[in-house]
Amino acid sequence: MMLTMASSPHNHSHKSLSRLMMTVIAACIPGVLAQVYFFGFGVLIQLILALITVSIAEAAVLKLRNKPIAATLKDGSAWLTGVLLAISIPPLSPWWIIVIGCLFAIVMVKQLYGGLGFNLFNPAMAAYVLLLISFPVQMTAWSPVESLLSNPLSLANVTSAIFLEHSLTGASLESLRMTIDGTTMATPLDSIKHAVDAGKTVSEAMTSPVFDTYAGLGWQWVNIAFLTGGIFLLVRKIINWHIPVAILLSLGICSAIGYLIAPGQEPGSVFHLLSGATMLGAFFIATDPVSACTTNKGRLIYGVGIGLLTYLIRSHGGYPDAIAFSVLIMNMAVPLIDHYTQPRVYGHGGKTS
Repeated sequence: MMLTMASSPHNHSHKSLSRLMMTVIAACIPGVLAQVYFFGFGVLIQLILALITVSIAEAAVLKLRNKPIAATLKDGSAWLTGVLLAISIPPLSPWWIIVIGCLFAIVMVKQLYGGLGFNLFNPAMAAYVLLLISFPVQMTAWSPVESLLSNPLSLANVTSAIFLEHSLTGASLESLRMTIDGTTMATPLDSIKHAVDAGKTVSEAMTSPVFDTYAGLGWQWVNIAFLTGGIFLLVRKIINWHIPVAILLSLGICSAIGYLIAPGQEPGSVFHLLSGATMLGAFFIATDPVSACTTNKGRLIYGVGIGLLTYLIRSHGGYPDAIAFSVLIMNMAVPLIDHYTQPRVYGHGGKTS
């Protein structure tokens, strides 16, 4: 019997693209459930809108490009983009916010560059930044958790607010948010920044009911939930450890140094690690295999850069949470990082006698 020796690699991982994407989406479930508990049914409505929009957008562009529609949709990449964007925006955002974001992510950021594997930037984060810059009021309207827990909204009221931009009683969406909150719609990161700018210390700022033991009320549990999903991805070897560990270490060290220098103006490492989109960004966004670095050394540099930029923008920039901006900036640096971190090919580059 004759055997044919093929080129390496010889072992099959048995992990299809579709299976990988579905596993990542499944790992988001703990974080999504935590968001639903603390922020209400709006999270689920935004997810449904996102999945519908990305599916239609992907199919439409593939049709125009004469590409197979069913096979591409089944790979799950568009659905993952929709999920990541949906859980990044305020749950009571008007329906057109998520629709515009998903259309931009799929049509402009993904398909315009040639589809999966060719996009330079993370589609979900590029869309998030577009929405944040274009519609800052809607994109920063996070209702505080303590108000939602004490005065939860019904599914009917949330649906009416998202699609009609007013409650069932006829009140405007702005009035509905003010009814929920009463004073402000700032996230814990917003609250810290505004309080420090107003001359208060971090300790004084954290007496607000939007804060809990270590970080923002609800936000710290959302981050722990996404950390749980991220650990699941690491155990299943869906992602490499280099990027998330580098991001968390970099952000933790930078925020610790900031706290030691100015303890009254800096909240410290635990707050930064458990606030905003830290764990979502570290495990689910920055690890995108298309727009991230491909070498292990490069992944460490990439992660350190994201962590450093996140701290700098949060502490000294104009936006309270900086994951999206940090990821996009480092996406631009990926070709350069990969170029200088490629391992030396055996037999090349060494000294000759």
